[in-house]
Amino acid sequence: MRRTDTEGHGPVRYGPPAPEPGLPVPAELAEVLAGASASALGEPPGGGPLLREAACGYWRRRGLPAGIDEVVAAAGPQPLLFALIGAYHGDVLMPRPCPAWWTPQARLLSRPAYHVPTPAECGGVPDPYALLETVRRVRAEGGRPTLLLLSVADDPTATVPPPETVREACEAAIGEGMQIISDETWGDTLHRPQGTVLLSPAEMWPDHVTVISDLAGALLPSSWPVAIARFPPTAAGAAHRARTLDIITALGALIAEPLAVAATHALREPGPLVARREQTVALHATVAAAIHRAVLNSGALARPPQAGRHLYADLGPLRPRLAAQGANDSMELEEYLTARLGAPAPGGHRFGDELGALRVRLATAPLLGATPQERQESLTSPAPLELPHVAEALSILGTAFDELR
Repeated sequence: MRRTDTEGHGPVRYGPPAPEPGLPVPAELAEVLAGASASALGEPPGGGPLLREAACGYWRRRGLPAGIDEVVAAAGPQPLLFALIGAYHGDVLMPRPCPAWWTPQARLLSRPAYHVPTPAECGGVPDPYALLETVRRVRAEGGRPTLLLLSVADDPTATVPPPETVREACEAAIGEGMQIISDETWGDTLHRPQGTVLLSPAEMWPDHVTVISDLAGALLPSSWPVAIARFPPTAAGAAHRARTLDIITALGALIAEPLAVAATHALREPGPLVARREQTVALHATVAAAIHRAVLNSGALARPPQAGRHLYADLGPLRPRLAAQGANDSMELEEYLTARLGAPAPGGHRFGDELGALRVRLATAPLLGATPQERQESLTSPAPLELPHVAEALSILGTAFDELR
């Protein structure tokens, strides 16, 4: 059983941030932010009523009714998750692999965190049998597992777990008396929205699930930090929300009013922004599929990407070839892949908890162009893979992976 705590870890660090869209800020959002930029005020802790009401509407349109007093907003997902974990007592369980920014929040709070393997077919949620075994062992060692983190549109694996997998994992956790935090940041980035079923645990277990979303996933630029949380409509949910607000206040994780105005506008989902989001998702899906083909052709392994702006590849089968060309388990694969693939190239990062893992997250954004003009062309083109700058980047990528076969 793998445990993560503060002992022997030194400074709290985590891996690469969420993949950037690599595209210009939508003009409509830029205008809204500019129109509010004269304000030097900040939102109250947890967000003002307009922002929280817009968040309620956003969730209601997704089948998750919420009242304004069941919602909290904070200046980014990291302080929001920190506050949420701090609002609960006990140990934290999360899938392996999981988003690189999750574990540091538990470390900062000195909370034991246990990583549970995911099923073979997807990431984001733990295997239910492994979850039950982990809970049994943690309790046998004197621990108190009380909180499960999961992701139904997953970073880093770019997969969407089937509804039955989500249901089984949640049933196992709730049956053991655990609460659930469901990260649904990438829920609006499904590559095949008509053919992929995304199940929020809060639809089935509204009294046991807190939903969080980083608006940088699909609604705001990555550098505009706003994240929201929806709490269970129960007395326990209200208590956890109050404690979360206390921690957000202590952290000073308050949203600047101009950003709150822009976030409120985005959460209301006006038609032009929805069209731009769909256009962006389609572009990243097309490029991710092309990267997926190059990875498989090299002999490496990767599940088909289903959401997000990246691909999760296992280069383990290429280990002998990589070693022969100068890579080793101790070096940063980002440096190695940058040197091998040239520029522009997907950002490669080591992921996974296993020592010496050769799993990498390959982002799509660097293939969209080196200049704002090229990236805008990629966004508006009906055939982005045929654009010279995208085709060249994919050719470099394919050649580099061909050399590793």
